[in-house]
Amino acid sequence: MGSRRYDSRTTIFSPEGRLYQVEYALESISHAGTVVGILAPGPSAKPFTASSDSTDAMAVDDTPSSSDPSTSSKEKEKSEATKKKEEEARVEREKKYPLPHKAGIVLAAEKKVTSKLLEKEKGSSEKLFLINGNVISGVAGYNADANSLVSYARNVAQNHLAAYNEDMPVEQLVQRLCDLKQGYTQYGGLRPFGVSFLFAGHDPHHSLQLYASDPSGNYSGWKATCVGANNATAQSLLRQDYRDDVGIEEAVGLALKVLSKTMDSTSLDSEKIELATLTIDETSGLPFAKIYKPHEIDAALKKEGLAKKPEGETTQAIP
Repeated sequence: MGSRRYDSRTTIFSPEGRLYQVEYALESISHAGTVVGILAPGPSAKPFTASSDSTDAMAVDDTPSSSDPSTSSKEKEKSEATKKKEEEARVEREKKYPLPHKAGIVLAAEKKVTSKLLEKEKGSSEKLFLINGNVISGVAGYNADANSLVSYARNVAQNHLAAYNEDMPVEQLVQRLCDLKQGYTQYGGLRPFGVSFLFAGHDPHHSLQLYASDPSGNYSGWKATCVGANNATAQSLLRQDYRDDVGIEEAVGLALKVLSKTMDSTSLDSEKIELATLTIDETSGLPFAKIYKPHEIDAALKKEGLAKKPEGETTQAIP
């Protein structure tokens, strides 16, 4: 019963220094539909490589000892086998996703509200929103809270455009939204917004950027991340499969693969998934945001081998 003295207000810290209302908001998001964001640097990627000239006083010499020729030969065979597997995987990847790899950002979301009566083409988007010409967002949590914050972000972006005749920098827009969310954690009579965001944006200073924010007002930049249900599983899959030279087409496939592993549903189709990309137009150099139509989502799922099979297909195989 002790915690009940502190969890009804956002302005009171518990003896352990916790704000229970904020923690409850974070917990509510862990039950929301999954949203995955992946930044695809494309050909401009510059993976980190350690310099051969660098020195480290604590470095350990891990070169194999020449005193044991059998050990060195085994390690050599192992490294050659690993290189061969990596080369085969690279060839297969380039067959499926031909070069050159284009840069962009992918947002893919699990759609919770599914009904045959929904008009798919009009106004049925509940997870992905166009904020500005250079920013799209994915939301996980309460849709009513998300709609309010999306309207606020759109107004902020349009005011900046009207005042300075240029699109608002992505991080500045994220900061403004997070300032509002943080304010709702420190005033009496208010509750935190029960929604987390993924922002995919582009500006001339920092090019493509992917940010995540939570109800507390925190935000952070990512190469690939996930919010919502089963986010720990999704993060593990992203750490395993993400590469610094991934292109936009491969990023779409990776996002759909992650959703297929994290969603409760056994089959994927356009009724259960929303998909959007932010790419750079090759001629103008301006960002181009695209929210996929249902038939385009089905085509992407079919390409990745994740499309829902026809009902009669499984029954035919059974004698």
